[in-house]
Formats: sequence, structure tokens, C-alpha cells
Amino acid sequence: MAGGGPTVSTFRIGAGSGFAGDRFEPAEILAEHGDLDALVFECLAERTIGLAQQRAASSAGAGFDRLFLDRLTGVLPHLASRTRVLTNAGAADPVGLARAVVDLLAAHPRGAGRRVAAVIGDDVTARVPSDARITGTDLTIGDLGDRLVSANAYIGAGAAMRALENGADVVITGRMGDAALFAAPIAVHHGWDDASPDEMAAPTLVGHLLECAGQLTGGYFADGDRKVVPGLATLGFPYADVAADGVAEFGKADGTGGLISRATVLEQLLYEIDDPGRYKTPDATLDLGDVRIDEVGPDRVRVSAASAQGRPEQLKVSVGVRDGFLAVGSIAYAGRGARERAELALRIVRERWDEVHGRDPGEVRADLQGYNSLRPWHEPHGEPAEVRARLSLRTFDRVAAALLHREVEALYTNGPAGGGGADLSLKETVGIVSTFIDRDRVEPRVEMVS
Repeated sequence: MAGGGPTVSTFRIGAGSGFAGDRFEPAEILAEHGDLDALVFECLAERTIGLAQQRAASSAGAGFDRLFLDRLTGVLPHLASRTRVLTNAGAADPVGLARAVVDLLAAHPRGAGRRVAAVIGDDVTARVPSDARITGTDLTIGDLGDRLVSANAYIGAGAAMRALENGADVVITGRMGDAALFAAPIAVHHGWDDASPDEMAAPTLVGHLLECAGQLTGGYFADGDRKVVPGLATLGFPYADVAADGVAEFGKADGTGGLISRATVLEQLLYEIDDPGRYKTPDATLDLGDVRIDEVGPDRVRVSAASAQGRPEQLKVSVGVRDGFLAVGSIAYAGRGARERAELALRIVRERWDEVHGRDPGEVRADLQGYNSLRPWHEPHGEPAEVRARLSLRTFDRVAAALLHREVEALYTNGPAGGGGADLSLKETVGIVSTFIDRDRVEPRVEMVS
């Protein structure tokens, strides 16, 4: 392990995942070789919790991320007895996942004696005011009516810290600030006060840098020959050694792919940042202007000088909204005249949408994938050897969605020539909007499950 193990005065925390579908083996390598004090699995993207709430409400599946049980099974043989595990994979049902974890630990030879806690209280669906303004619009939460699926506040590190202080070895949460999930065990180790933005600045900054896992080690940094990152097929996930003065050194397991450099850290520092001088998180409003980033060895970067300007009086709320159905149909064309035939296919469907079905052709989006779907305003040079004609429709009308599928599939024999590989998909969608809620209306709490 580059940089050796943690010292008595430092706390080593590793990133086990950056989203719900992340790879398994980087966390297992960190658990085996990292000598970790804590391992954090960040699994909850903005849309993920809305989908989980929808599943839980419809009895279509668990309201938590079942994949976390497989992740925990993979790392358990390698975890030191002192290593704490935290995750937001509890999604819409942290207690449900916590109980499943208790069962898993009871059946595993390395699970004996590990206590499990759930952090709840982020679900503010019944607490968010109906007149709360939806960010970036003139609408309110009340205007959503029965389209409202869920409302979850981004809570801070405090409740997870209480769980750890109460002896939890595994902490399951729902919606938290991503950085707060990492900040909690760091702050407990160093005795920092979650009510003090100044004390929470350093662990929050560490969490912000670790929360996307492989992004810090070059995954999101890699850009062909312009920014070369070695060994992406065996990309290692990062860890941080956090000292009592808040200075953190970031590294990765020896022998893993990827890169930790000043450039990769700087890119992640600015990831999803609007105002670097006032980056609002639940525990601290970070001022990133004076942060120092220094390379201190191969794949070893020191980050220091985190500071805060208080903390927000309101917490951000992620609001899940029923957004109807997304129907997509596509068909491929190749060889001479591929683009012209694909364009003709798009015109045929849109003409029939109007003239045969009496619907507005403007509601159907038409793209040429492989030619101009990402930049329709840009005229590419040359003719593509192959292209997919793609049509998509957002609608609350399932009949219209099925109709689009039939029209795309009919292109096989009704022209133009040479269409193949038609692909059809239909999914019920949950949209995400945001609002804010006063901090004192949110009451996170801990439930010790074992």
C-alpha cells in the first residue's frame, strides 16, 4: 500500500463505490490491502432514491439496494475488526437493508459481533411545505399533486456520527450529503463537532474528493491521448489518510491501475461545483479558494487548508416526480446511403404520426445516432458507414408508447431498404426536481438494529 499504513493520529478511509452499479473488486482490494479504519459505499444517485421509493410503494421490490449485500459479502473476509462500513444504499428503506445485513452477518463467519444501525429521518415527503418553490421554476411542491413520489432531504453527518458513537460497525443510511457519509467516521475519530462548520470543513472536503470513487483515480479524468491514465481496466479506488489537523493524503492500493495526481484531484475538487467560494453541503459551506493540492509521491497527493463559511440554514431536498413513460425505438442502416435511408425512416414515422394517427409529430424526437444525436446543430464531415435512426417519446399515454414501437418495427419491410437490428424499450420514468427545507424541520435519528 503506497504511503504505508495509517498512524495512531491518522484515520484511513476508503471509497468502496461511487454509484449503485459500480465495480466490486476495487473495494475488495482496498479491504484486503488497505488497512482501513472505514470503508464507505456511496450508492445513491439523485434519481436512485426516487426509483427506490416507487418500488417500495408499489411492492415491486425492496426500497433498498440489494446489490449492497453482495458488496458486503465480498469485503467481509478482508475487513479488520476495527473497520467500520457506511453506505447510503438504504435508499427508501434503511431499516430494511439494516435487517438484511444483520441476517447476512449472522450467517457469515466474519460477521459475528458486528453491530448494525440505520439512520432514518431524511424522508420529508410529509414535512416539506406545499408552497416550497421548485428550484429553477415558478412551480411549488403543491403543484405536483399526485405526481409527487418522494422528497428526501440531504442530511448531514450528525446522525451517522451518533450511530458510530453508539457502537455501530455498519451504518445504513438513506439520503445524506454524499460527502457527509465520509465525514462522519473521520469526525468521530478526531472528536470533531458536527455542529461546528469549521471542524467539519476538512472531513467534508475529504468526502467530496472520495465520494465518486474511481473518478479521483483517473476514471473520469481519462481522455484518450490527451490525458492518459494507465491501467483503466484494473482501476483502483482511492483512500485518504486524514490527520488531526485536517490535512489529508490520498492514495490507492499498490498494483492497481489508475492515477492519483494533482490534476486528477483538482478536477474532482471542482466536480459539480457552482461557486467554489461557497460550496454548500449540509455540514459546512466550503470555501475552496485556499485549498492546497501537493504531489508528495507517486500516486500520493496531499490536500490541506479546507475552510468553511458557516453552514446553510436550509437543506436541499431531492424530489421524485412521476414523469410518465419513455418509449424508444431505433433501427440501424449501413453501407452506401446509410444516412439518407435513416433520415427517410425518421420522416416516414413522423409523417404517419401526423397523417395516419392524427398526433403531433413534434412530440416524437428524432435522432441519427452515430451522426448528429449529441450535436444536432453541428454538420459532421463525411458520410457515416453506419447509423441508427432513433425515435423517442415521453408520454403519460401507454397506448401512444406502444404505437411508436409498432411504427419503428414496421420499418423492417415497409421501407426504406436495409434496416436491421430494431431495438425497442419502454420504461416508466421518475423525474427529479429540487427544493429546500428549513434545517429544523428535518429530524434525523438512529435505530440500532443489532
